[in-house]
Amino acid sequence: CLFTFLISCQVSQVFEGETREKPKSFVYSKFYLSCGPVGFHPVTMVLTQNYSLPTYEELEQEEIPLSTAALKAGALHFGKSCEQVNNEFVLCRQELDDPRKCLKEGKDVTNCALSFFKKVKQSCFDEFQVYANCIDQSSGSFDITKCRNTQHVFDKCMSDKLGIQRPPYDYFSKPFVYDSVRPKPLPEEPLVFSGVPKKVDESEPKTPARYGGRVMDFTI
Repeated sequence: CLFTFLISCQVSQVFEGETREKPKSFVYSKFYLSCGPVGFHPVTMVLTQNYSLPTYEELEQEEIPLSTAALKAGALHFGKSCEQVNNEFVLCRQELDDPRKCLKEGKDVTNCALSFFKKVKQSCFDEFQVYANCIDQSSGSFDITKCRNTQHVFDKCMSDKLGIQRPPYDYFSKPFVYDSVRPKPLPEEPLVFSGVPKKVDESEPKTPARYGGRVMDFTI
């Protein structure tokens, strides 16, 4: 298991009986306490002053007020309806590897989901409600296999009124080529270290060993 703590730089740290103040050049420290058979082992990961966190205004976003059963009932239709924004968000997270740089794409996914479920409420509310209640009450694991009849009614309503066909179950596991309008990120520059010895030129002739070769026999 892993526990994460984020503390300010004014807080003193006590590890293994030693108390020390954090350096003033650091704003936050993130501590990972990994629990094992011998207890907790603190590992410090330091965030410098140049590390910027998003503001509350940048993180402000209307949430989707739906239960797990309701989200699962509309998951496949939602995934097909908002496929482009979902792909853009996943591609951004994988390419940039920084959630701070993908806030806009994440908000686009949430806004698309809000718009989708509002359309479902306007056009197929009764069918959706019956299907979601069946998923919620038929089992303790939200098993949709027990709700095929209500699923068929909901699928027909989505197809007739919104023109959204239910994709097959293996649709989202198939490989697709997604062409994004966002420019491809530049590759990171390799780290350059000082004091690295020069690489040996393999083309130069090699002189024989002064004392010959040393052959070690490990045969037992």
